[in-house]
Amino acid sequence: METEKTAKAEQAEAEKTAKADATKAAEGQDTVAPADDPTAAPVTVVDPRLLVREEGFKGYWTEFVRKVKGGELGSLPVVLGLIVIWTIFQVKNDRFLSADNLSNISYFLSATGMLAIGLVFVLLLGEIDLSVGSVSGLASTLFAVFVVDHTMNPWLSLFLTVLTGAAIGALHGWFFAKIGVPAFVVTLAGFLGWNGLMLWLLGSSGTINIPSDSGPVKLLGQSSFFMDQQIIGAYLLAGLAVVLSLVGNFGEQRRRKEAGVPFRPTAEILIRVGLLAIASFAAAAVLNNSNGVSNSLVIFLAALVIVDFVLRRTTYGRKVFAVGGGIEAARRAGINVPMIRISVFAISGGFAAVGGMFFAGQTASATLNAGGGNTLMLAIAAAVIGGTSLFGGRGSVWSALLGMLVIQSIQTGLDLLNMNTSIQYMITGGVLLGAVVIDSVSRKSQKASGRG
Repeated sequence: METEKTAKAEQAEAEKTAKADATKAAEGQDTVAPADDPTAAPVTVVDPRLLVREEGFKGYWTEFVRKVKGGELGSLPVVLGLIVIWTIFQVKNDRFLSADNLSNISYFLSATGMLAIGLVFVLLLGEIDLSVGSVSGLASTLFAVFVVDHTMNPWLSLFLTVLTGAAIGALHGWFFAKIGVPAFVVTLAGFLGWNGLMLWLLGSSGTINIPSDSGPVKLLGQSSFFMDQQIIGAYLLAGLAVVLSLVGNFGEQRRRKEAGVPFRPTAEILIRVGLLAIASFAAAAVLNNSNGVSNSLVIFLAALVIVDFVLRRTTYGRKVFAVGGGIEAARRAGINVPMIRISVFAISGGFAAVGGMFFAGQTASATLNAGGGNTLMLAIAAAVIGGTSLFGGRGSVWSALLGMLVIQSIQTGLDLLNMNTSIQYMITGGVLLGAVVIDSVSRKSQKASGRG
């Protein structure tokens, strides 16, 4: 009888322990038995992310220091660099941070920024696309030929132009993925070939003027969706950004709660969204003192949000990072590596064509200079300076925005100081070299800390 009571007590204690373990697992904890003694009582292992949040500000600061020491710098270097650049130019010329100058920066960064978005996809694979400048120039020329020479509907012309850019990129990707030609060589050939086709289409005049009232050209000019209501529109956009951030963060929190994995506490979400609100409404207030928020900037930011969602929240985006992190591992995981490679170059070509349309909107013409000069180098520099690794597997589309802010700020600041273009090239080159050095050192630090 006594034995039966003891057995029931042990069973009750086991059930109680099992329930406690289940509760801890749901809260982000786990229980494991010591390796040297399987019969010993299980030891609770707590998710380090929960410890960070339980410690409050001290925990976050400790985690931040750990990441920096481990080489996980994220956007920190470019943000600090941007602050230094703005401070220097503001001291040299107090018009630098004026509403008009910041409005010009925000408007002119969008065209090259579109090229940089496409390049981020290619860089995530550890490859390069040297053809984006020529493809963007060819795109603006094709649009002009369709609209002016063939009197085609402007919106249909826009669709065909972007489709052509994507097809060109897919062709480059096919030679790279299926034939095995190095991406550098394929896209270098494209850089030369598509530039030649653009010159041939432009003819002896070298310029095709596009009617400024043509739909896409008018849309991408220095105009706003809100016309006479630019002030209201700017704050509406800022409010929309805040609402979307709230919805996205709380939606993720709910999903992670239901899955029983660590999630951001409500206080942290509110702080993050609050900082975004301050930045968004401050930017709206500044731009409203000038020309408001241009259509091109709105479209560029919308593209960043959509592409960021694709890369971070979809299966396709995870496959891109997987291929960039290790081709053989991705292949063994069942990923169609050639198809990912082809699609990435198609995306790069498509965004290059969109960027070409932005250039056409700024000048209302297709010229010999479209996509030429240093356009290619600036687009690559923007993606790399913004934090996308040249070695593949690490980066974000927001690097296109951060990198272009740095480059456009340097250009505009030097123009205000009446400095020669050669100085601009040298400074931009130095910033690019610094970004690559930081990336290389970061990779070594991650490997040394066992996180590379």
